[in-house]
Amino acid sequence: MYVAPSVVLQAQRAVWVFLRDHLRDQGLSGVPENLDEEMPHHEAWLDPRLLIAQTCGFPFVKHLRGRVRLVATPVYVAPGCDGPTMRSVIVTRAKDAPASLAACAGLRVALNEQGSNSGYNLLRAAVAPHAGGRPFFSGLLETGGHLASMAAVRCGDADLAAIDCITYDLLHRHAPERLEGLAILAETPSGPNLPFITRLSATDGELAGLRAALRAAITAPELADARATLGLTDVLVLEEGAYDILLEHEQVAIAAGYPVLR
Repeated sequence: MYVAPSVVLQAQRAVWVFLRDHLRDQGLSGVPENLDEEMPHHEAWLDPRLLIAQTCGFPFVKHLRGRVRLVATPVYVAPGCDGPTMRSVIVTRAKDAPASLAACAGLRVALNEQGSNSGYNLLRAAVAPHAGGRPFFSGLLETGGHLASMAAVRCGDADLAAIDCITYDLLHRHAPERLEGLAILAETPSGPNLPFITRLSATDGELAGLRAALRAAITAPELADARATLGLTDVLVLEEGAYDILLEHEQVAIAAGYPVLR
């Protein structure tokens, strides 16, 4: 889920090589040589061949729970993260930034996709107290990704967007030019980080092996640079119920008369 800029993608590939070799050394068969970087993530999550993938927390709790197995939750060091939790930052153009989120009424919002936690669900939770049960934005632009949402804000096609804090930090550290002209206006409520999952048919032994490989990756000296690039410091095994807070954010917005980001 975190593959930009290119230095981040290279770090992810380095982590995969370590996981691949560790799993093979454990005797796990059928471990692919390389990451599949072409398959759309919505297809990968439910592919019966899935060994491991990272998914968005809201799709996990809304649509994937009971159809995949939860492997672990990563811990990142980034502003907006607290242990295994994260939030989104709401960005606007710095030169004409509104005074507050409430002052964004009537502006245009960009989002990565419907159903996203960081770009949609957490933003809806943040906006609901200000919407009064009425449409809040004058327009909604679905861009397909956080980078495209920020580009839309920068060029004026939209006025604000919610970007998960890990993505924002990766760009801040490795490609700050992509953030030029943007400012953080506000932060959203928080929830657990994007979890690692595997196919539902994975055995308990395979699940234990995946968790052991991830834990080994956190301490492997040869991955120190890759972990630093990613801001990855730990992996935790959370109960699936830890992700229910993302449903609670949705229910609070619904109770406030704001069930749909609009």
